Amino acid sequence: MGCCASSTASEVPVPKPRRRLSVGQVDESELPGNEDSQAEQDRGLIAAFSKNNLIEMVSDADQTGKAKSGRRVSLSSKTDKGTTSFANKTMQKFGDTDVDIAQCGIGYTCRKGLKPESPNQDSWFVLKMENFSLYGVFDGHGQKGHDVSNFAMDMLPKCIIKDERCFSTEKRDWGPILSDAFKKTQNFIMASDKMKTLQAQMSGTTATVAIHDHSDNSITIGHVADSTAALGTKNVNAWNGVALTRDHKPNLKDEKARIEKAGGRVVFDGYANYRVYAKNARYPGLNMSRCLGDLLGHAECGMSCEPEVNKITFEKGKQYILLVCSDGVW
Repeated sequence: MGCCASSTASEVPVPKPRRRLSVGQVDESELPGNEDSQAEQDRGLIAAFSKNNLIEMVSDADQTGKAKSGRRVSLSSKTDKGTTSFANKTMQKFGDTDVDIAQCGIGYTCRKGLKPESPNQDSWFVLKMENFSLYGVFDGHGQKGHDVSNFAMDMLPKCIIKDERCFSTEKRDWGPILSDAFKKTQNFIMASDKMKTLQAQMSGTTATVAIHDHSDNSITIGHVADSTAALGTKNVNAWNGVALTRDHKPNLKDEKARIEKAGGRVVFDGYANYRVYAKNARYPGLNMSRCLGDLLGHAECGMSCEPEVNKITFEKGKQYILLVCSDGVW
């Protein structure tokens, strides 16, 4: 057993957690009070975004002449309380529902894992349009991780669609659009936690979102945490795969430096994970260094919601497959 910790932090014993848990065991008696952390104006935006589904928001843009999206369809998961292992998660579909998504080259599945104490905490969405498409995967953690992942799945693509840069007639730079959408979603989570419509102090989610720009045959991916995106390329009769994202783990040199600079600690749990803790405390115990939600970790430990962004342009004539999956698949 080994550990790494900030030189300014006194050592606090870390309890033994279950090996693969995203959140370690937490001593709730040490948690600080909930502090004001969100601008009042975001509450109105959350209410407005919640009234309409993603297709309705695209339709609003079409009415202004900005979207020119043609036929469009969205599919997404819907949070349910089922706890049966391997059960399919409830799905919802909006827009041109006669569109066969499989004929568009898109497939999806979402099944509950083996944890008996919680429902399926994964969430996902697909938005298929003529000019660009969006794909996203979110893997919740913590007691209310399923609620946080569902909230992020709902809000993040809407933040993208409401960004006027999406429908620019000029060449689009998707990186800043993704970064702003991630940050806005985190602000919405903070506001919802303050309004007590979401419990996100100790619950959060991964987020991996891909924007497929059909005009220049490219994909731009933004991600936090460890829901990996991988690209397969067919060469003759074989497929070769490469990861497009890196897992945001606390022991990575740059991630650890940011955490310790903010006063957090990185500690090995004795099994397989390095975890993030506040100075002189035993929370939040996360095995990731970036995510959405987990407000205590962001406030006290140097956690980040800033996505890493990667762009890939496809070569004509080659066959590709993009996989975006939560860590239970990999």
